[in-house]
Order: sequence, then structure tokens, then C-alpha cells
Amino acid sequence: MSYPCIRAARSFRAAAHLPFFIGGERLGWIGRDDLPLLALWPEWFHCTDTRVDLAPALDSVEARSAALGQVARTLAEGGRIAGWRDEIYAVRAAFDAPPAALIERAAARFFGTLTFGVHANGVVADEHSPHLWLGKRSAAKPIDPGKYDNLVGGGIGWGYSVVQTLVKECWEESGVSTEQAARARPGRSIWLLQEVPEGVQAEQLFVYDLELPADFKPANQDGEVSEHRLVSVGEALRLIAAQALTVDASLVTLDWLLRSGRLQADAPEVAGFEALLRPL
Repeated sequence: MSYPCIRAARSFRAAAHLPFFIGGERLGWIGRDDLPLLALWPEWFHCTDTRVDLAPALDSVEARSAALGQVARTLAEGGRIAGWRDEIYAVRAAFDAPPAALIERAAARFFGTLTFGVHANGVVADEHSPHLWLGKRSAAKPIDPGKYDNLVGGGIGWGYSVVQTLVKECWEESGVSTEQAARARPGRSIWLLQEVPEGVQAEQLFVYDLELPADFKPANQDGEVSEHRLVSVGEALRLIAAQALTVDASLVTLDWLLRSGRLQADAPEVAGFEALLRPL
């Protein structure tokens, strides 16, 4: 079997995009095909053949956020940005860096800014035959509707820590209590840079493993998961190969399989995977 998610995680054509600078720092990527849209705001975007700069006159988080917010609203009204979430993401170079601006979550991929997410593998441990809980994304989700996800997976909004988001998403997506979520153990972090219909997904995923008892039954709380499914390792790999899981969930699952020794790092089907990883 081959796993297309590994190739997808680096399916980025730099020549098709321009780096997006704010305050002299590259903080995103904007598709060349979207440059005509930015021409509506020549006072805010300075575009050349090699880069896009947010105007230096926007010299505060508040001013940049207001300008980018107006752009995002206009683009959403025109249909270029979909799936408005009313959630705020920070535009920053790293998770612990101060924000250069704050933007609507749905606009992050249009601007190609670095985003952050936390996922948890829901593992029902068995020495001989461990199983994994997966959640099927609601058909109403704006991104990857109907695909399988990890038991827990969600974006980290501005003002939330990784652990706070993990606990919140554990409950919302699968009914995992705070006490159960506290037992999650960190794995590694996965870095993606891929072209997607919305623009560019530049994202760092924080991976956790959560061991669950055999009698645990997930229960979605927020309507974003249509069903849960308990699968064997072999079935999980077949679903990954068939691209029935999201790219994010596929990579998170493969990370657990590699760390637990159920896949070998030198296996040809996972070639290139280690290059996506960082320790937590």
C-alpha cells in the first residue's frame, strides 16, 4: 500500500504563490491567481512580481486586524472565502510568537498563514490487537465533509493553549471528559504545507495519544461528527491508503503507528514521513 497523505503534506508549488510579508516578516503565501482580488485595496497591499507586503502604515495589531478583517468579509461575500467560523486565529511565525494580526479562521488559508491544530489518537489498547476510534466529519463541514478524522481534532484559536484546546475538543467531538483528556500523552508535531481549494494550508499539528477502556463509547456534542467507528490497525491503514481519512488525520494516525512500532520508519510506503515531524 502507499499513503498519498505523505505526498499531499508537501504538495506546495512555490512558483504558484507569492510570499506574504507583514512588518518585514514572511507570514503567509498568496496564490498568484488571487492577486487581482487584492487590487481592490491598493492602499493596503503592495504587490510586486516576487512578494506581497501589507502596507507599513498598518503598524499595529489592531490596524492590521481591522484591514484584513474587512478584506476577509468582502471576499466571503463574493464567495472566495467559505465556511465563516466566527473564530479568531493569530497571524504569527510560531505558536509562542506574538501576533502580527488577528484574522477570521476561514481566511487563514486564503492568506496562507501558519495555523495550529491538536489531534488525539483514541486508542483501545490490546497487546495483540489494538484498535483506533475514528470520527466521521459531518456532511455540513466546509472542509473535507464526510471524511474520517481522528477521535479528536481541532484548530487552536487565539488565546487558547494546546492543552486547553485538547480538553475542549475531546469533549465537543467525542464526549471525552476532562479527567480522561488529562491522561492524553504527547506524541510529536507534524508540519504541513499543501495547496488546498481554499488557498494554502500551512499548519503545525500537535499530536496526542489517548488510551481508552474497551467499554468507552464516543458521543459527539457539537454536531460536527456524524458517527464514530472503531477500526483495527489494518483497517486504519486501508482507509488511509484509500484517502478516506483527511490528510491531517492520516498523518496523525501514521505517527502513532510508527511510534508504537506497528510500522517501520524505513518502510518504503512511509518514505518522506519523518521529514514532516518535530518532537513535542
